This record gives sequence, C-alpha cells and structure tokens, in this order.
Amino acid sequence: MVQAGTGEIDADQGTVALLWGLREPPRRGPRPGLTVEQIALAAMRIADADGLDALSMQRIAAALGVTKMALYRYVAGKSDLAAIMIEAAVGEPPDLSGVPGGWRARLEEFVSLLVETWRLHPWLPWATVGDRVMGPRELGWVESAVSALDGTPLDGTERLDAVFVLFGHIRTTQSLSTAGTQPWTDDKRVTRQLLAAHRERYPALTQVLSAEGSLGGSADNGREFGLRRLFDGLEQLVDQRGGTAPVE
Repeated sequence: MVQAGTGEIDADQGTVALLWGLREPPRRGPRPGLTVEQIALAAMRIADADGLDALSMQRIAAALGVTKMALYRYVAGKSDLAAIMIEAAVGEPPDLSGVPGGWRARLEEFVSLLVETWRLHPWLPWATVGDRVMGPRELGWVESAVSALDGTPLDGTERLDAVFVLFGHIRTTQSLSTAGTQPWTDDKRVTRQLLAAHRERYPALTQVLSAEGSLGGSADNGREFGLRRLFDGLEQLVDQRGGTAPVE
C-alpha cells in the first residue's frame, strides 16, 4: 500500500503482486527466459533436500542454468523467494465439503493432509511463521480449516482461535528433533543416565520414566493426545450451545 504523504510503496506490495498475479510483465529488455513457478520449484527442491540453510540465490541460479542476477528480474529478495516457495509447496488447499461425519471428521482429515504436506516439505512449518504476506493457496488452507467448523455454534473469533491452536499444535509436534526437550526419546540416553544419577532432584520425571510399563513419551510427541483434547474441548463447547450455528 502507498504510505500517505510520502509516495513510498510498502515493501509487502511487491510480494502481494507477485503472489496474487498482479505484477505486470516487463515491457522492456530481453524476453523472460524463466517463470516464477520454475524458480519456486527449484528453490523448493533444494530446501526439501538440504534445508532452508542451504538455500541461496546462487544455488538456485546454478540449478536453473542462469546467472544470479537473472533471478532478480523475478524475485526482489529472500521474502519474495520464501513466499513463492511456500505457495509451490503447499499445493492446492483441500476441499473437505465431502467428508462425512461433521466438523470433527473434517478437521481430522485436514490434519492428516497438513501433516503429509509438511512431511514432504520439512521446512514448511518453520517458513510459515511470523508476520508476512500469504498467497492464495496458503490462505486457502486456512479457509479450508475454518470452513470445517461451518454449522457449529462457534462464532467467528472462536473458529479462528480454534484453527490457530490447531496449526500451532501440529507445528510443534511435527518434528521430534525440533519440537522441544524430550528426555524420553531414544536419542536422549545421556539425559536418562543423568536423571538416574540425580533422581532426588527430578523426582517427577524419574517416577514417570521408570514406572512399570512406561514407554516414556508417545512416538508422535503427543500429537494425537493433544488433538483428542482439543477436539474434545471443542465438542463440549458445541454441545453446551446446543450444536446449532449462530445467527449471522
């Protein structure tokens, strides 16, 4: 957007134009030899294979057989690059309208599809945080989750809050290696040994990890446990209000 009285253009405007098809093609200079989609796919493949830290304009240019400067005709910098990568990776948003079983079944299907998308592109959960411009596909995923709650008595704010919490829970539990501190996983044997040596300092952890039949934390880092609690809470709220949609 243009800032009043300055004539300066908000930096996000260029990203909006890029993502939403509002950018006019250049009228001068050589005919474009690339497309934004080609750049996005090349960047996505690098990130899929080696992570976001391995991504650079030079490496993308090499993968496409062009110079680094040639890329700047299409993307202004890292924010533009991240935006088009996300749009390429998320794919088309799911249509949950045909899923039987009501809002809970629709959200369960949504979670399954989101988890698979993030599994294919492990960098996505961390690239899709923060204040930034969202493209039509990514925004469509949010639309899909919110619309799954159609027909419930939850108001607009509650539906958005529910979806926000849902995304946060899936993001947090997506990767055992990055989701937080887990002294119960197999690769934390040293931590277990330290707990055993200092059991008097950590009695609660020692008790739950050494209890008969205890396997420690769940293999999915508590994802299913958290989802059940979240959905049970929403279901209770829906039932308390009679299960009917609010009057708009």
